[in-house]
Amino acid sequence: MTASHTDAPIGVFDSGVGGLSVLRAIRAELPREDLLYVADSGYAPYGDRDADFIADRATTITELLLDAGVKAIVVACNTATVVAIEKLRAWCPVPVVAMEPAIKPAAQTTQSGVVGVLATSRTLASPSVARLCAAYGKDIEILLQPCPGLVEQVEKAQLHSEATRELLVGYLSPLLRAGADTIVLGCTHYPFLAPLIREIVGPDLTIIDPATAVAKELARRLQGNLLSVSAERAAEVNFFSSTAAEQASLIISALWGSGVLVKEASQLGHRGQRPGLISTGF
Repeated sequence: MTASHTDAPIGVFDSGVGGLSVLRAIRAELPREDLLYVADSGYAPYGDRDADFIADRATTITELLLDAGVKAIVVACNTATVVAIEKLRAWCPVPVVAMEPAIKPAAQTTQSGVVGVLATSRTLASPSVARLCAAYGKDIEILLQPCPGLVEQVEKAQLHSEATRELLVGYLSPLLRAGADTIVLGCTHYPFLAPLIREIVGPDLTIIDPATAVAKELARRLQGNLLSVSAERAAEVNFFSSTAAEQASLIISALWGSGVLVKEASQLGHRGQRPGLISTGF
């Protein structure tokens, strides 16, 4: 199997389980496509890591996915995107689709003129976010809210715990006091907290999750590169993690909504063309 074949899988990866929110949108948009998902939970969260470390992890996982024969890659992680996407695209031989905080649609949606962005510290401090704010924040106020601790709660599938609620109240309260009527979920872990966020902010505030837009962009890229599956078929989704497979299976099953078997990420590069990868931390 080579990455040029239309029946090859699509690779999706995140710093942990948050990218499952993107994987879910891809599955809905492209139900015929086989998917390989890598959760780098053994090294989550990326948001507090230095840039070189994040770039190294993104490169390692991308190489493993290429070794598995993927035809496209989705970087389902805002932090990995802002740190590493330019370097990945410079050498990766298959289409790479990535995330960025949905500041543009938020700016177009807000009625109050105040937008809140929830994300990791690393994402919010990036030139990418600065560029988006400069481009779309001329006539509105964009409030950047770092959210330490939220990724860890989702990694434990603690979506409704009192500790998670307390964190969210602390991060959302200043945005609400400032008049924000639109909240951007700038980390792929955060859509799993959307029901709890809704409880806190009420029914009228707009919550923007970019996962559907990413799935549609992936579909366009596949079509443009003549890589889309054309025949009706039962597609597969396979899960890998850089943490213990048994624990990862429990967490991913809880978030995915059905029982899945997660394999260790070191098993992903099965063609043996890059034997040195197994020693890079998986």
